[in-house]
Amino acid sequence: MRIFRHYQTLPEDTRGAVVAIGNFDGVHPGHRTVINEAGLIAHDLGVPWAVLTFEPHPRRLFQPDQPPFRLTPFRAKARLIEAMGVDILIVQRFNKAFSMLEAKDFVLGALVKGINASHIVSGYDFVFGHNRSGHCDLLLAMGEKEGFGFTAVNAIKDETGAAYSSTRVRERLMAGDARGAAAVLGRDFEIEGRVIRGEKRGRGIGFPTANLTLGSTLRPMNGVYAVRVAVQEAPGEAARPGVSSGNQKSGETRTGTKEESDEEQWLPGVANLGVRPTFGGDDIVLEVFLFDFDGDLYAKRLRVRLIDHLRPEKKFDGIDDLKAQIALDSARAKEILAA
Repeated sequence: MRIFRHYQTLPEDTRGAVVAIGNFDGVHPGHRTVINEAGLIAHDLGVPWAVLTFEPHPRRLFQPDQPPFRLTPFRAKARLIEAMGVDILIVQRFNKAFSMLEAKDFVLGALVKGINASHIVSGYDFVFGHNRSGHCDLLLAMGEKEGFGFTAVNAIKDETGAAYSSTRVRERLMAGDARGAAAVLGRDFEIEGRVIRGEKRGRGIGFPTANLTLGSTLRPMNGVYAVRVAVQEAPGEAARPGVSSGNQKSGETRTGTKEESDEEQWLPGVANLGVRPTFGGDDIVLEVFLFDFDGDLYAKRLRVRLIDHLRPEKKFDGIDDLKAQIALDSARAKEILAA
């Protein structure tokens, strides 16, 4: 998949694409339906299949004091979109200047002049432009005038009749319902990051952990989780979404080998998400203990899937009580993961 950091100077072989447009945080089944619809139309027309998204998420600009809420930071979002088979990912920087752009100017400047889109696909509730003045009716009307097609995809609902949405996923994660979040998301929720140096307390009590900070990722309910973990290649050993060298003029980067879930080796483990009250901590950290693993994980990137919430985080009276509880948590996690 080719990634472009702006739409102003796209190469000629990308122009005329069918473009799915949206934030797509979570890339849940509703988002996937929008993106796949664009793919079907692109196949019929024989043109590139593209996705246009925005980084950082607009909410970060308009509500900067809000707690972290992202389900899929850019790296994860790019990987998920690539795995669908998309040809081109266009990433528009969402800053103050861009937020002031009038809706019609965005359509003319980005979709018509920049991308020369042959067809646009969005969700039925997609809004854009200054003061959110742009909407599906505007895209349809301007498409008829400017020569591009437009498709609005209706809400996609699950077996209960509820629409798939990022909000539903966030609510379930913050309630500690990892399984429920997975049902809405269409896959297990992941926290991804680079292992940082900890205080090595876990190693000292026989349960060495790999510690990750969450960055802009949503904070699920604190507590202990059964997890599956994939260890990513060390820096420089494999191409990664948006990281490899690219064309400076076009702002292009390329992904290499797809990092699809079924190609990863997922290791079982148990993790504590929280502030580590037994040791007087105050920063939220994800501490991952991998079963029967003896390698060095420092500075490597991990993808940690939250499979099930085992219990809330708690403060223990001493190290012996903590060790006994970790052993119980590990046994319970093994049972859940084996099932």
